[in-house]
Amino acid sequence: MKKEVKNWVDSATYDLESAEHMFNAGRYVYTIFLCQLALEKILKAKVEEITGKVPPKTHNLRYLVKLSGLEPPEEMFNFLSKLSDVSIPTRYPEDFSALKKSYDKKAANNYLKGAKETFEWIRRSLKS
Repeated sequence: MKKEVKNWVDSATYDLESAEHMFNAGRYVYTIFLCQLALEKILKAKVEEITGKVPPKTHNLRYLVKLSGLEPPEEMFNFLSKLSDVSIPTRYPEDFSALKKSYDKKAANNYLKGAKETFEWIRRSLKS
């Protein structure tokens, strides 16, 4: 694995592990934020692997899937789309109190579970 790709993978793995820690600490907004960030980085690893170029500076997971050449199952793509859409409100909340209520333990657990499954699916596509 190229050094640049490995760097993306290592950083993505760190973020996914941090999402788990945030979940265990009851910091559910950060759990979801880090799930999105981990998938963004693992997708950027795939983009770098197939293009040999630094991936674009974007948080849009749908766009990164397209650039990666991956074809996730429909349910997984829908999850990535949903997670991509929550990226902005978790980064820059307009009403933090409302955000905390909408992203409770159950929601965070669902995002974390989906992120772990998706992360592994993408990671398996990378050359070792």
